[in-house]
Amino acid sequence: MSTLLEIKSSVLRQVQVCPSFRRRTEEEPASGSADPPEPTAGAWKPGDGVEFFAQMRLILKKGEGRQGLPCPEVLLRSSSPAPAEPVDPSRGLRTLSQEEVDMLYEEALYTVLHRAGTMGPDQVDDEEALLSYLQQVFGTGPEEHAAAVERVKKAKAPTYALKVSVMRAKNLLAKDPNGFSDPYCMLGILPASGAVREPSPHKEQRFSFRKGSKRGGPLPAKCIQVTEVKSSTLNPVWKEHFLFEIEDVGTDQLHLDIWDHDDDVSLVEACRKLNEVIGLKGVSRYFKQIVKSARANGTAGPTEDHTDDFLGCLNIPVREVPVAGEDRWFKLEPRSSASRVQGDCQLILKLITTQRDTNMSQRGRSGFLSYLLLLSRLLQFEHRAEEPNSSSWRGELSGPAATVLCLHGAQSNLSALQLAVLHWQVSSRHHQTRTLDYGYLLGLLEDLQAHWEEAGSLPQEQEEGLADSFSAFSEFGLQLLRQLRDYFPAANSTAVYRLELLLKCLGKLQLFQPSFEICPFETELNMDIAAALKRGNREWFDKLLNTQSPREQPGPQRLAGLVKLADTIYEDLQSCYGIYASLFHSIIKVDFFTLTFRQLERLVAEEAWVLTEELSPKMTLEVASGLFELYLTLADIQRFWSSIPGRDSRSLALAGIHAPFLPAVKLWLQVLRDQTKWRLQGAVDVDTLEPMDASSKHSSSAATASLCFSHIQELWACLAWPDPAQAQTLGTQLSQDLCEAALFYTELLRKKVDAQPGAAGEAVSEPLCVVLNDVELLRKAAGQALRGLAWPEGAAGLEGTLPRPLLSCTQALDEDLQREARTVTAHLTSKMVGDVRKYVQHVSLSPDSIQNDEAVAPLLKYLDEKLALLNASLVKENLNRVLEALWELLLQAILQALGANRDVSADFYGRFHFTLEALVNFFHAEGQGLPLESLRDGSYKRLEEELRLHQCSTRECIEQYYLDKLKQRSLEHNRFGRLSVRCHYEAAEQRLAVEVLHAADLLPLDANGLSDPFVIVELGPPHLFPLVRSQRTQVKSRTLHPVYDELFYFSVPAEACRRRGACVLFTVMDHDWLSTNDFAGEAALGLGSVGGVARPQVGGSARASQPVTLHLRRPRAQVRSALRMLEGRPNKEAQEFVKRLRELEKYMEADP
Repeated sequence: MSTLLEIKSSVLRQVQVCPSFRRRTEEEPASGSADPPEPTAGAWKPGDGVEFFAQMRLILKKGEGRQGLPCPEVLLRSSSPAPAEPVDPSRGLRTLSQEEVDMLYEEALYTVLHRAGTMGPDQVDDEEALLSYLQQVFGTGPEEHAAAVERVKKAKAPTYALKVSVMRAKNLLAKDPNGFSDPYCMLGILPASGAVREPSPHKEQRFSFRKGSKRGGPLPAKCIQVTEVKSSTLNPVWKEHFLFEIEDVGTDQLHLDIWDHDDDVSLVEACRKLNEVIGLKGVSRYFKQIVKSARANGTAGPTEDHTDDFLGCLNIPVREVPVAGEDRWFKLEPRSSASRVQGDCQLILKLITTQRDTNMSQRGRSGFLSYLLLLSRLLQFEHRAEEPNSSSWRGELSGPAATVLCLHGAQSNLSALQLAVLHWQVSSRHHQTRTLDYGYLLGLLEDLQAHWEEAGSLPQEQEEGLADSFSAFSEFGLQLLRQLRDYFPAANSTAVYRLELLLKCLGKLQLFQPSFEICPFETELNMDIAAALKRGNREWFDKLLNTQSPREQPGPQRLAGLVKLADTIYEDLQSCYGIYASLFHSIIKVDFFTLTFRQLERLVAEEAWVLTEELSPKMTLEVASGLFELYLTLADIQRFWSSIPGRDSRSLALAGIHAPFLPAVKLWLQVLRDQTKWRLQGAVDVDTLEPMDASSKHSSSAATASLCFSHIQELWACLAWPDPAQAQTLGTQLSQDLCEAALFYTELLRKKVDAQPGAAGEAVSEPLCVVLNDVELLRKAAGQALRGLAWPEGAAGLEGTLPRPLLSCTQALDEDLQREARTVTAHLTSKMVGDVRKYVQHVSLSPDSIQNDEAVAPLLKYLDEKLALLNASLVKENLNRVLEALWELLLQAILQALGANRDVSADFYGRFHFTLEALVNFFHAEGQGLPLESLRDGSYKRLEEELRLHQCSTRECIEQYYLDKLKQRSLEHNRFGRLSVRCHYEAAEQRLAVEVLHAADLLPLDANGLSDPFVIVELGPPHLFPLVRSQRTQVKSRTLHPVYDELFYFSVPAEACRRRGACVLFTVMDHDWLSTNDFAGEAALGLGSVGGVARPQVGGSARASQPVTLHLRRPRAQVRSALRMLEGRPNKEAQEFVKRLRELEKYMEADP
């Protein structure tokens, strides 16, 4: 057999599912004449659909960015430098007089020339470098600088002192039986004249002293101090502070002993004797005397059981103390090689000056004040004008500057808290004159807070100065927050980060409020911030209003400006929510978004109410357009508030704002209807009915139509009219307008394609294919747009369902467009009718000598070629429509061919049966074409039945006739009435008993509304019961519910009753006296189910079996098809059977 037997349409296998319709929102489809560019200003002109939809597209683009809550990543679009903040030189520290500058210069030089201690690795130890730096800072000439240095050198050297804080010790030796010790410290200064002698090479000896346990008041000793005894511990904590005068910084050293207290001897008296010593010379010789005295006074016996035990000592040269001081753990040392010690001691050491021979000191200027002035001078010098990005300077000081400040702070005995206060005061003031990095200021505040928690207090004058600096900085910060949008724009990530740091600085100031005895703030700082933000919001709104929509202008001119103002406010609210709100709430607990939204929403609502009242009597198309756009923005503002969880828009000033806009919206929607039609008319006029591009199969006008409809849907979603009743009115009218526009477009397409000349002999018309694709695209776009026009139906409406008017409108339009698509499809396939009939006739005329696959090959080849063109020109849905129409066309052509050929061989029908199955496989195309269910339905069943019957013998056709009657099922059981019968087979008498009981609900076939029914009872098929004649009941006059109760016998063998198709046929007729009888209905009962036929009945009688109710019906087409097959048979048996049935058939009427 030829390979054509397996043919499948290669085209249909390659059909891909058509992609779903996508809106093209970016640009209109290409057409013969390019659309004008989008207008930048001004209202649309009536009648100009292009310009109207261009402006509507601008409105929609504006709404696209308003879907959902804003995302910070979207809002932060720029990382450029932040706008410059305002500076005011008058807000810094006061300007010094020349005399004060000279005194400050002298103070700085004095600090450098009389520095003491060890310099750190990051400090400058070069005296000349430090002096040269100070000369640059103060701007002095060489001679003036040299003279100043000489004067300072001649001044009296300062008096030095060593501050020692004995903090704690750890891991000491246990000297008591209980496993602990009772440690105490004894410390003093070993002057140069009392320096420990060098130990001999034979015996190591170190200086030490001790004290007794009993203390009798404060120790007056000038050089020796003692701590308290800490009982029973190896890790004592003292935290005691001492101050020692230093005679010679270069040679003096600090000596400290730790002893375990063991007796009741007091060292107080021994220490007091040192008061009699004048000066520090020879003090060292008294250390041993104190120890001996303690031992002598505390002698309890020859054993000296009560002497204290040595735990360790320290010897620290004063010159080795760092300039900035140090907090360090020192390892305890033994006093001799025989001593056994362990542990560490923590000391805080700082070398300071107590007397300074400078003008500032002589005039009573404290070191705190001189440090403040010096730091201010250095900051101004370091923060040079040529700094490329001065707002990001973080106060990094050069090495000389940091060294000078460290020296002065240490020599002035400034605490860590005082230094933190000074750096904050100077830097915060300097920031208001030359912008600094807020991160630097925040770090100063954090440092100040940490030291404040440790120290907790300042002298009143210094605390007042700190409070003043807090007030000045908060005032400066509030001024910036009032102009938040200018200095910290939300789109600038750099500016937003600066705002975050500023708010953190202000938040730190709030923490100091309960700590001050003199509070720098009259009210809570967050209340001041909220007030500043409100004032700033109002100033910003008034500025916008005066710029964009001044009240002095006429209403129509103000309208355009108010639209811009509302748009600006919406964008600002987005920034407030997405950027500012989280910063203000998390840092200073201010609900900035609610505060701003309530204020701006109320202000813009007031302007909108006033303007709508003014413009309502002057409603024009231009005014309606402006009001419509204004309402959309106001509605977006409302929805923005409602989209935030926990917010209710009913309390807003904009609640109910839709009411005065209703006339403008109605007028605008009316214009939309007309503009849509004009736009579609223009699009069809320039349409060439060719595909737009290689990727699409529809023309430009269909893309324009779908784009218009999607714009209408999006516009309705933006409108979101809140009143349900008004929304239903607007939505119903808009949906009707949209349906009208869709049908208007299809009418334009029909006229367009009808006006085009057809190509001679062209079986597949490309313009028709394009029009069919346009209709399908329009159907999808219009359906999607209509479903998007749903409106709220209140409590009665079900969520997710379309309102009833919209649903009916959508369904009606879909039916109309489906009908239009079928019309175009029929027009397209009508051009193929002649070719299809020709190729089907070729199959019928093919001689029996050729194979079936060869006979059908031309038809399949023709279909494959045409479907290749259709596949290239049609979308998936339309290709299926054409395939369905073409399939029906083929079935009808084959039926006609069968009807035109009578009395042919069985091979003829077998060939067409082969053709039918080949076409089924072709159109199914392995699942890529039409589904098998649809292919084998409708006309296919009729054709298959006829082919099957044509291949049957006459008696098989007759049997099929009766089998079809048995298979019939009445779709409406009560339409033709019911008949009750009872049947059984009497095997002994070899007869069939049939009892007709009664009928009900028969058709009224007489003029009086009744009938005169009787029943004809016969057995079939005739060739099974050739000797059996039909019988009939009596006529029951004028009734629709006759009762017969008549019994009939048919002498037939049981084997005949069991044959295929054997049945008893009941025909109900209406008896007419003056004309032919009327057919009322028929019913058939298969004899195989009658009792006694399959097996002999044991006992009982015909009247004992159960009655059977049969529903009357009229013959269906499948029954009549078998009859038609017999009509074409020339043999006698077929003709006699047909003749007998014709007598009954002429009484039959078509179904009512």
